Amino acid sequence: MVDLRLGNAQCYLLNLIYRNISMIRLTTLSSPRMGQAFIDYMASRQINVQMMPEGNDYFALWLVDSQHQVEAESELQRFLSNPNDSRYQSASWDMVESRTNRFQYQSPSMLSMVTAKAGPITLFVMALCAVIFVLQQFGAGQMIFSVLHFPALAGQEWQLWRWISHALLHFSIVHIAFNLLWWWQLGGDIEQRLGSIKLAQLFFVSAALSGAGQYWVEGANFGGLSGVVYALVGYLWILGLKAPHLGLSIPRPVVGFMLVWLVIGFVQPFMAIANSAHLAGLVSGVLFGLLDAQRMKA
Repeated sequence: MVDLRLGNAQCYLLNLIYRNISMIRLTTLSSPRMGQAFIDYMASRQINVQMMPEGNDYFALWLVDSQHQVEAESELQRFLSNPNDSRYQSASWDMVESRTNRFQYQSPSMLSMVTAKAGPITLFVMALCAVIFVLQQFGAGQMIFSVLHFPALAGQEWQLWRWISHALLHFSIVHIAFNLLWWWQLGGDIEQRLGSIKLAQLFFVSAALSGAGQYWVEGANFGGLSGVVYALVGYLWILGLKAPHLGLSIPRPVVGFMLVWLVIGFVQPFMAIANSAHLAGLVSGVLFGLLDAQRMKA
């Protein structure tokens, strides 16, 4: 969430996020037949690994679903130590009849990658943000902001959509890309594990609370999804600590990065960032996580 503008420093962070949310690159091999043997073995274990050419006669193995990363990396080490083991040859024979082309290596489309990780709420919010952003670029920016900003004038507090619609506003391509990538990554995980209702609850509550926090400190001149994103960070952080049986967590380096970025937002003098919204969103996500961790005990 920004206060109507975003600094170029987030371009680097955007690239970092993109690398983290792509399919996981396991290794590079010079033999496609060797790679296919591993792919077939993992397919027999219901784990999707794909092979893609990298040039110079090398091929990369990519894990499609990150939830299988630990198992895939463990099996890969075992495979590399003895690729001629009978288990791999047997898996290839078992899988050969289900393949129409044994050595057809295609990268999945961007659309299939996006939809594979996201549920209807995740995708709906992304689409809504994108449509609003496009309309803003065609001369309707001021009108859209006046309709969607957080309630600031007398009587607007009863226009209930304003308590959440401010989160749909974005003011640069980097701003919207940065927020939607995080929303897709974190919100998609939550929706797939806990359902669409839970993600909708998090969105509505954190949008309202992060907006109220920012308005209380600096007024209504702000917009963006990052207050909600910080709520998702806090929520996943707590669930990973308090309710690991739910299978939801967030890597510690990502938590550390987001906390450092939060602090930088407060101390740097160059970018107008809605830091209070970030902090309020984080706190709301942590509290939500504590409540759900207690309620969903194993």
